[in-house]
Amino acid sequence: MISHISPVGSMALLSQLEVNQLKYSASCEVYQLFRNCSLAVLKSGSHTDSSKEILEQHKDFQINVLHQERGVILELLNPPEDAYIDGELIRGMQDHLFSVLRDLLYVNTQLQPNPPSAFNSEQATSLVFSILRNANVLKAGVEPSVVVCWGGHSINDIEFAYTREVGNQLGLRELNICTGCGPGAMEGPMKGAAVGHAKQRVNNGRYIGLTEPGIIAAEPPNPIVNELVILPDIEKRLEAFVRFTHSIVIFPGGPGTAEELLYILGIMMHPENKRQPLPIVLTGPASSVDYFKAIDDFIVNTLGQEAQQHYQIIIDDAPLVAKLIKKSMRRVKEYRKAIGDAYSFNWTLKIDHDFQVPFIPNHENMANLVLHRDQPKDQLASNLRRVFSGIVGGNVKDEGIKSIEENGPFLLTGEKDLMQRVDKLLKSFIEQGRMKLPGTVYTPCYKIKT
Repeated sequence: MISHISPVGSMALLSQLEVNQLKYSASCEVYQLFRNCSLAVLKSGSHTDSSKEILEQHKDFQINVLHQERGVILELLNPPEDAYIDGELIRGMQDHLFSVLRDLLYVNTQLQPNPPSAFNSEQATSLVFSILRNANVLKAGVEPSVVVCWGGHSINDIEFAYTREVGNQLGLRELNICTGCGPGAMEGPMKGAAVGHAKQRVNNGRYIGLTEPGIIAAEPPNPIVNELVILPDIEKRLEAFVRFTHSIVIFPGGPGTAEELLYILGIMMHPENKRQPLPIVLTGPASSVDYFKAIDDFIVNTLGQEAQQHYQIIIDDAPLVAKLIKKSMRRVKEYRKAIGDAYSFNWTLKIDHDFQVPFIPNHENMANLVLHRDQPKDQLASNLRRVFSGIVGGNVKDEGIKSIEENGPFLLTGEKDLMQRVDKLLKSFIEQGRMKLPGTVYTPCYKIKT
């Protein structure tokens, strides 16, 4: 099957030079990345969290960038058949394909003469801003309304229903949702908010998905996402979340959710962020109380009560969560206005360079992580974040899965009590089925030496 797709959105009008740059990029090293991310978009709604599995199922898929006088056309060879209805590509997937083109190719040629790993802190933040601006997700002058929702792709039906109800309550208050764009706790709040927006006759509801090339195949964009942005790596993705949002709601999840929580706590504990009004609410149904108890216990016994002060836990009360988030929007607006910061991008949030440097989760880097309490708390949070980031890579990312198959599990070593607490938390994720999708057998990609 061969299909030709015309451009939409910001890619509809391109100069001849831009078209040539895109064609050149598509024929060079970035092509494979473009192909894999495009395939992930076309597999939206698939019931697998293994990027390796998706890529192997569609080895014959190809995508080409063709020239036309007014821009580009995408040529798809052997695309997934379920991406089409009566011979026409589903419109949402068409939009997402050109988001992939925009972010992976256009941004690559325009903004990255040097690899992101070589950027200093200011350059890293500028890159995140430029990507979001190029994607047209930064709305100048619009009052705070964005709620980032984090949580796992592998959650049970009760938890999913609760994420939808929280989303519904947020939508009824005309708030917009930003997630990692995948299934589970990333999809539920968007579905709920769409219903809430419909009840309030909101016709411009925003459902923003932020992802990165390594994770998009394992967590393809869910059908509700109407603004998709692909950041170069997990560190840029996390920075985009926290600078773009006005509040954070965290649902039950696995190592990826733990990584996100450790990231934001490490940032909020920085002295320069003491006055930053960024509410963080951990919430879930009554049945998930043990999950939050385990998370809270881990945070208190690793980062201390100082970290605990930056979040609150609300069990089985979706309206209360939404009320608190809505109320916090006023504080965020007043604070940003008072200090002259933008509503759309939090420039004044202090993020140390250590949180911005891309971490490559290979066996050597995982083994060399500094895992003991004899270091500043924000530095410990950064290193613990890398632990969970590496486990996510070993669980669902193509390169990580292949590395584990070839070299065995990652080996983690460190202070005995600290490693025991990491091990205890990870075991609770396994017992609760949070490492992989339901119905799949989980084999740990790590070993902890205590």
